[in-house]
Amino acid sequence: MGLNKDSKIYLEDFKTYLLVEKNFSKHTEKAYYSDVMSYLIWLDGESCLNVTYQKIRDYIYFIQKFEYKKTTLARKIASIRTFYKYLYRERLIDINPTVNLSAPKRPKSLPKFLTSQEIEKILSGIKIETPAGYRNRAILELLWATGMRISELSGMNFGDLNLENNEITVFGKGAKERIVLVSERAKTYLERYINSARPLIAKGFKLDEITDKTPVFINNTGFRLQNQTIRNVINNVVDNLELPKHVTPHMFRHSFATRLIENGADLRVVQELLGHASISNTQIYTHVSTKHLQDVFEHSHPRA
Repeated sequence: MGLNKDSKIYLEDFKTYLLVEKNFSKHTEKAYYSDVMSYLIWLDGESCLNVTYQKIRDYIYFIQKFEYKKTTLARKIASIRTFYKYLYRERLIDINPTVNLSAPKRPKSLPKFLTSQEIEKILSGIKIETPAGYRNRAILELLWATGMRISELSGMNFGDLNLENNEITVFGKGAKERIVLVSERAKTYLERYINSARPLIAKGFKLDEITDKTPVFINNTGFRLQNQTIRNVINNVVDNLELPKHVTPHMFRHSFATRLIENGADLRVVQELLGHASISNTQIYTHVSTKHLQDVFEHSHPRA
């Protein structure tokens, strides 16, 4: 029978909900969309509005046969739970059949981070002789100084800047607003980029007049810089350096949080700066810090 026609419409509306209201990244939206699509196809023409808790349990039992990693299985279950939470919110169903649905516990892994020396090596490896190069330096300085996600940095507009007070308003996951603090060094690079490098980046293209909605970081055609371009910037810089780690943009965020914890920052403050909904998401950095202390001890103490 295939995919139920009405369920397909609900799925498309769900996709819009993920992008607009939940403010999920394109990558996460694509994964959730694919997960729910697979589930709806498995229903084989049955409406997603009429299923029971047991029916969903049957589906989970079905996909467990494919021996997915625990993280993948957990995401697939989270996708379906989010989908039904959306349907319930829209009053398309009277009872959410996934309320008591539990996901397998994800294996805890410590986030990878860079040392201050490694970050300085990366920053100094950026050639700032060109407008784009100076923009790239400003971007990485901000990632290191604020702990922002690259999607938050990409989405930053001029109306979000309050550089007189060294503050930037950030819109994170779920469109949640928070304030991040900017170091003097990062602020200097950002201001020089805005005043000198930004007007020269889009050669041959006329830039629009700056308003509160104007993107801060732009590409060579004058449009908003995308997440993948930021990833490419980091990859290009790191490829020319001899670092024993695979460096990702998110490692700057992990490094920011780890450094704050190591220097005695209150966990609640770090939670606020990172925009974590739960303190449990922030507590993992205390484990990173403890592991770092153990590594130093083992390598430095003669009796370790």
